[in-house]
Amino acid sequence: MVRTTISSLFGASPVRPLQTHMSRVESCVELLIPFFEAVLKGDWERATALQKQISELEREADVLKRDLRLHLPKSLFMPVSRRDLLEVLTMQDKIANRAKDIAGIVTGRRMEFPEPIGSLVLNFVKRSVDAARQAQTAINELDELVETGFRGNEVEMVESMIKHLDEIESDTDRLQVEIRAEVFKREAEMPPVNVMFLYKVIDGIGDLADRAQRVGSRLELMLAR
Repeated sequence: MVRTTISSLFGASPVRPLQTHMSRVESCVELLIPFFEAVLKGDWERATALQKQISELEREADVLKRDLRLHLPKSLFMPVSRRDLLEVLTMQDKIANRAKDIAGIVTGRRMEFPEPIGSLVLNFVKRSVDAARQAQTAINELDELVETGFRGNEVEMVESMIKHLDEIESDTDRLQVEIRAEVFKREAEMPPVNVMFLYKVIDGIGDLADRAQRVGSRLELMLAR
């Protein structure tokens, strides 16, 4: 009986489900690379199949998000605050949402990316995916941080990961400026509606990296506490 009481006070750790959710989110984002490769080749059959996979992974991430929210322990003895966990979860979820939105717009409009814009966009996508990967790497250390009480070498290692995430996000900012400048030079050659959606997709790709960085920023705040 005593064991049951203590167990109910501490609750099950929500860290692993949070990591599982981020893993699903990252898997969703990863597919943007082969998706854009197919788009640039004009292989719409493959692009459409990948877009459906991205949507399915985003849906699975939504299921994991709802499950974690419903079963998040209300115990006062959780290793990290309930608010911090929910905020990280929301930020992770927005990464997958954005990946789904990008693939949906590109597929729905059968968008074309003239050179050199196409090559620049693919590099931009790859670097934004790097940001999501780095965010996952940092989140995967959360259980170790809990075990060490947010002290020692583990904290320094995670801080280094977050710093690298910030550097990746800075790279994506630079790439975004470069692509927008290239599009601006060619605006007169393209239908205005196509230009509008091209800017929308470019901003969406940049938002992927921004949202991944926010995951790192929230983790950094948890370290500071």
